Amino acid sequence: MSNFMDRFGEIFSMLMAPLWNHSDRMEKLSRFLMRCFIVMLVIGILVWLSQRPVFALKQIQIEPVAGQTLKHVKKPIVKQQVLETVQGNFFSVRLEDVKRGFESMPWVRHANVRRVWPNGLVVSIEEQKPFGTWGGAESHTLMNTHGELFVGRVSEVGDDIRLVDFSGPADSGKEVMSLCEKANNWFKPWGAEVTSLALTERYAWNVKLSNGMRVEFGRDEESSDKNLTEERVVRLLKYWPQVQEKLANRIDAIDLRYANGFAVHLASASLKKNEVDGKKSELKQ
Repeated sequence: MSNFMDRFGEIFSMLMAPLWNHSDRMEKLSRFLMRCFIVMLVIGILVWLSQRPVFALKQIQIEPVAGQTLKHVKKPIVKQQVLETVQGNFFSVRLEDVKRGFESMPWVRHANVRRVWPNGLVVSIEEQKPFGTWGGAESHTLMNTHGELFVGRVSEVGDDIRLVDFSGPADSGKEVMSLCEKANNWFKPWGAEVTSLALTERYAWNVKLSNGMRVEFGRDEESSDKNLTEERVVRLLKYWPQVQEKLANRIDAIDLRYANGFAVHLASASLKKNEVDGKKSELKQ
């Protein structure tokens, strides 16, 4: 017990003794403090340098991603907007904030931002590629080629792009795009493409084709091993030559919601009346 008390007393005396009585401790402390001073001095110099006017953002280069040209993003206007709103300089600017700012602009799908020494930024922009309207031609919502909706107007789209008219429940853009791709593949034998597609709240859908035909699909049901809708389309294409032979070009709509067949809708009654009147006039002559 006495040995333990003696050892404890030595340790206590050593801890309580003035630091300057131990040269090795003083040397270690001095080196530590000097290192801290040098680190703080370097940080201070770097902070001071980073605030110099030469590092204030003055140049913003806007370029399209590979394979694109910018048709709707006006470079001078965008540059001015960014220079007026961006905060910080070359070192302190938050690239993620600049990226979000660009992606909030009309017609910008994605933006990638990087620094260029000593006072510039380079922004690579992927512009929206319009594929269709959403909710009618008067709507200010368009759909891109990825099935994503964005703010835009039909008047801003070039005449060389034929937009498909889409409509459907909220957040169904990607599904609508998938259905459109299916229908285009199905009706390639007819040389026809989808010009409008509507998806109801119950997820029944119908399309209008470039040949003027309207096709009603109902719900896009699938069994464990086969898509039932596609099966009905195959049946339609198989028997279509026989239908055309009997009804010629008088069909304007097809209903595929039947399990074992399909129904056809003939041209409107007014058209039939005109045909009858025309025949009567021929007979009179």
